[in-house]
Amino acid sequence: MKKISLGLLSLILSLGIISCVKTEKNAESTSDSKVVKIGITKITQHPALDAIEEGIMEVIQEAGYEALFDLQNANGDLNTASQIANKFKSDKVDVSVGIATPVAVALANTIKDKPVVFATVTDPIGAGLVSSLDKGEGNVTGLSDAVPTREHIQLLKEITDLKTLGYIYTTKEANSISSLELVESACKEFGIALVTQGISLSSEVKQAADAIVDRVDALYLTTDNTVFSALASITQVFGKAKKPIFASDVTAALDGGCLIASGFNYYKAGRATGEMVVQILEGADPDAMPVRFITEPSDTDLLFDLDVAKACGIAIPEKYLAMANYIFENGELHEK
Repeated sequence: MKKISLGLLSLILSLGIISCVKTEKNAESTSDSKVVKIGITKITQHPALDAIEEGIMEVIQEAGYEALFDLQNANGDLNTASQIANKFKSDKVDVSVGIATPVAVALANTIKDKPVVFATVTDPIGAGLVSSLDKGEGNVTGLSDAVPTREHIQLLKEITDLKTLGYIYTTKEANSISSLELVESACKEFGIALVTQGISLSSEVKQAADAIVDRVDALYLTTDNTVFSALASITQVFGKAKKPIFASDVTAALDGGCLIASGFNYYKAGRATGEMVVQILEGADPDAMPVRFITEPSDTDLLFDLDVAKACGIAIPEKYLAMANYIFENGELHEK
């Protein structure tokens, strides 16, 4: 295994934090190694996106690069996302990474002469990042976190026998619009009425939850970063109403409040993205790199919250409990 030594230098900048992490490929001096600049920006801060960021950095460090990381958070603001993209361009970072659709699009629209890697973009074609999943688009490639929406809704219907499903989504995110189409298709297939509530900002999430909770039997949440940044307000509203939530982001649901959470392990998704960055640093052409997907069952997680199940009067079949990675019960998280 490669030996790693880390030194961290944090400088407060107008748009975020730069951290310098030095690694070694072996025990010898790294004086001859090339310093690489890696810009990483995320649309907002919440556990899943933080886990992606961590995974990306760790893989680059483990590959033995002396890396200068510029970590940025757009705080859900598209103008800030554009400013960050321009900053990365001006600083001539070697590779820019966009975690989530809006920041990835900002990077791709701004930076044309350096590699851009997107992380966990549900619909990269719909977002205009690539025109094919079989290859990159010029200097752009990355990883998709498309989730099995149909299977999620089928499971929720089986366990809760719901007739009306709620869906809160961000209207300005291409990712969320694409997900809405999948939700609509699944609801039509299973004979479920769908009630939607659009938002623009995380500050609107609680209001959306209040507006929808009395009109639905349950709520389904796809990988919408603006919504998940305010997940606690949703679980509060639906918990009080004793109505279940199915979340497609397990990392964000580990604190409890969602009956079911099923989706990718975002730390592993970050590591997969980091592997793509390393390939580019070692000479791979982004244009020739196909969009990567998380397909291994070991890279996905399943959580059941038995406290929510009890409050909602729902019995979860043992066959599903046996498949879970996490069980939340009596206010505590248990990892299996």
